[in-house]
Amino acid sequence: MKVLITGGAGFIGSHVVRLFVNKYPNYTIYNLDKLTYAGNLANLTDIENKPNYKFIKGDIVDADFINELFAEHQFNAVVHLAAESHVDRSITNPLEFVFTNVIGTVNLLNAYKSIWSVSSPSPLERAGVRPLFYHVSTDEVYGALGDTGMFTETTSYDPHSPYSASKASSDHFVRAYHDTYGLPVVISNCSNNYGPNHFPEKLIPLCISNIKNNKPLPIYGKGENVRDWLYVVDHARAIDVIFHTAKLGSTYNIGGHNEWTNIDVIRLLCKIMDKKLGRAEGTNEKLITFVKDRAGHDLRYAIDSTKLQNDLGWKPSLQFEEGLDKTVDWYLANEEWLTNVTSGAYQKYYESQYVKR
Repeated sequence: MKVLITGGAGFIGSHVVRLFVNKYPNYTIYNLDKLTYAGNLANLTDIENKPNYKFIKGDIVDADFINELFAEHQFNAVVHLAAESHVDRSITNPLEFVFTNVIGTVNLLNAYKSIWSVSSPSPLERAGVRPLFYHVSTDEVYGALGDTGMFTETTSYDPHSPYSASKASSDHFVRAYHDTYGLPVVISNCSNNYGPNHFPEKLIPLCISNIKNNKPLPIYGKGENVRDWLYVVDHARAIDVIFHTAKLGSTYNIGGHNEWTNIDVIRLLCKIMDKKLGRAEGTNEKLITFVKDRAGHDLRYAIDSTKLQNDLGWKPSLQFEEGLDKTVDWYLANEEWLTNVTSGAYQKYYESQYVKR
């Protein structure tokens, strides 16, 4: 079975690629990544020489390249994770998000449709393989919540940022290709992820790095925005379960039932790192600095993953405190990784490993 995973060198993607490569040696996993600033092949050094792993550098916005790639390899299934994902960047340059998240998704859908037949059974099904286009999305497509309630799979879309608008559009296109062409698809919408290999523009890894270097911890507004946090390995586990068992055409929300205000997350992080760095309690909290809130900043997200837990038997494996402690340990034990990312040196890895061999 040939599985294409897009964005597989990124934060979430690298964990999904690793899980699939290690768990399914009979699958050939193709990792397609453009290697933008957030794509880092150093995330995958432990599996890069596995016989069932292949890396392909390429851009999903390039329709000709994508069509040729699908024609050559005849992928049985796609797990689509490639996306521009940072909200602040989407406010600065929304068109880049339209190209990658919308046009790129449609390019992949068209290419997959071209090698998949609406005949029953399709050529892939006749080969004993379940064809699937799995689109990985975000809870931000639902907009914001008040003080109560949670997002469910039937919550109406109400995106508030260019990023969430582009992801909402891509979700609609995936469903449209299922309804119009019969393309076999599933979609999942996940809450905020945290854990190893997270690019340090995001809140938790940024603050870990800044605490370590005694730099200010910038917190939007008063830090009252609420997010539901999920350990990235648990997200990868959920993707595995949905990929293999979800009903075609279905949608699943993935979340940790784990709501925290941003300021409480950072206070807990400061407390954990006080102990691990041998600093007096309260030392790191003095680094907290409140900055002007960003435009269109949603106050609260909360995911109800009851459907996923009841239908497919998935549930989070870690409580937030334990997961955050493991995350801090990983960053403190991987100083070279963090240094290479913050310096930009990691971007030379592709050339050294794949070009100059």
